[in-house]
Amino acid sequence: MAADEPANPWFTWQYVKDNSDDLKHALITHIELTVVSVLIAIVISFPLALLCYRYRRLSGPVLGLTGVLYTIPSIALFAFIAPFPVFGLRKRTVVFGLVLYALLVLVRNMLVGLQNVPEDVRESARGMGYGRNRLLWKVELPVALPTIMAGVRVATVSTVALVTVGVLVGEGGLGQLILRGFNNNFYRAEILTASVLTVALGLTFDLLLAGATRLMTPWSRRRT
Repeated sequence: MAADEPANPWFTWQYVKDNSDDLKHALITHIELTVVSVLIAIVISFPLALLCYRYRRLSGPVLGLTGVLYTIPSIALFAFIAPFPVFGLRKRTVVFGLVLYALLVLVRNMLVGLQNVPEDVRESARGMGYGRNRLLWKVELPVALPTIMAGVRVATVSTVALVTVGVLVGEGGLGQLILRGFNNNFYRAEILTASVLTVALGLTFDLLLAGATRLMTPWSRRRT
């Protein structure tokens, strides 16, 4: 490094102190985009998985379509949908893309969870007078819940990572700071701080969902 070249450390508390408002705003935006996208994806995925479960012939086309959507590069997807008037450079553009990417993981795990419910459990419930809907809500979904929640965890963590790509349309949460760091003469402290916060956010979501799964499935803990 030349003697007159300004210091460019990978981390400095001074950067965090001077830019605390920017970091807070970017982190909140990142959380909002993640939570909204995953919730919408869950609402869409559940009826799709249920249709595939009830009508097995639909599982191939539905999983095939969600698989194709998942293979589209995120940058290409955002660049493709952004010019449409209904989207544009807005949060809804990012949310739309994130929902599409989460569908494959969620639909597949929901379907696998329902399909893996032991048949003897179903037969026992039917013998006790459970109808189709009651069987679903009282027996099949609780038994399938660990598999479903595993899918939610994967979808949430991957969504946290993909939010940063939303910087392409100006709504990338912490990705905005990462890009700004690159544009600001490769400002290392800004790049690393935003990157670490992104990783920490993903880990936090994963731990919270893991804890929620344990609380919602106490029978799994006892069996273990």
